[in-house]
Amino acid sequence: MENTSSTAELQVAIELLEAEQAVKLKLMKKQFHLAYESLRPVNLIENTLKEISTSPYLVNNLLNATVGLATGHLLKRVITGESNNKLRRFLGIVMQFGITNITAKILKHKRH
Repeated sequence: MENTSSTAELQVAIELLEAEQAVKLKLMKKQFHLAYESLRPVNLIENTLKEISTSPYLVNNLLNATVGLATGHLLKRVITGESNNKLRRFLGIVMQFGITNITAKILKHKRH
């Protein structure tokens, strides 16, 4: 800012600086409010869920796991049926885990 020689010029300069200060204060308050809102727990959870739901990698993994679990569960039901035989039930569980993992891996490789 240039040196001012008269009182009128000095008064105008002061008013300009005060107006600039008022604008900056409003902007700072608005920025503070935005930061406060973004840090509220509800908004943090909401934003995290939005990011999760829009992540194609996570959605694909979730879908692969769901299909794998469903396939494994159906195979276990086919093998064990309504049997109370402990060996048959154990084998059904082992087969369920194996088929679940294989199905999820196959689906993962097909999508990439």
